[in-house]
Amino acid sequence: MEPLSRSSLAENAADSIRADILAHRWAVGEKLPNEATLSTTLSVSRGTIREAVRVLVSQGYLETRQGSGTYVRSTVDATRTLGMARRAGLRDQFEARCALDVEAARLAAIRQTPAVISELRALLAARGHSTDSDRAAFVARDIAFHKAVIAASGNRAMIEIYEFFSASIQETIEATISAEVPEPDMQAHAEIVDAIETGDPQQADAAVRRFMAPVIAALDRMLLS
Repeated sequence: MEPLSRSSLAENAADSIRADILAHRWAVGEKLPNEATLSTTLSVSRGTIREAVRVLVSQGYLETRQGSGTYVRSTVDATRTLGMARRAGLRDQFEARCALDVEAARLAAIRQTPAVISELRALLAARGHSTDSDRAAFVARDIAFHKAVIAASGNRAMIEIYEFFSASIQETIEATISAEVPEPDMQAHAEIVDAIETGDPQQADAAVRRFMAPVIAALDRMLLS
């Protein structure tokens, strides 16, 4: 282990101990050095070690046994496992969203009118590009555009389903502007409107699938990494 600076907090001590656990310095079921030894090794107080141990117990890496000591419970990176679970869930959300968006775009193409196309272009222009300065406002504008595409389908049931899953849809949009997955650019959005305007449901279908494909592919790569 590398000694920590005096200003390090319990979180830093937990990080150091966790790194050694993941590197299999101790096997599952093996007892950790006592508090005094860890304190000396990491150059922190015994109180800091106690807090670090509490953190690692809560994360499932360690367990404490009354009157016996602290033992390794798991050498699996819990944060990576949780991250993969979240990404798998996010991929499922994108697939479900893709199914809704594709069918909505197909219907919107069949039922499109000049007024509908004008509204979609206005909302897309208002959406603009993402910025770090006001991410929440951008997400709201992006959702407004995609809801308008759903509304353009003229299918009340689909509109209500989209509204019901709005929290999940918002999460997929937020993921694309958080550097986790690629954000479809303005051109990709504009191509959906262009395809709807043609009145050809096949073109609308293809535009949405092109829009979603890089995002789903990125999530697949992350799940395999």
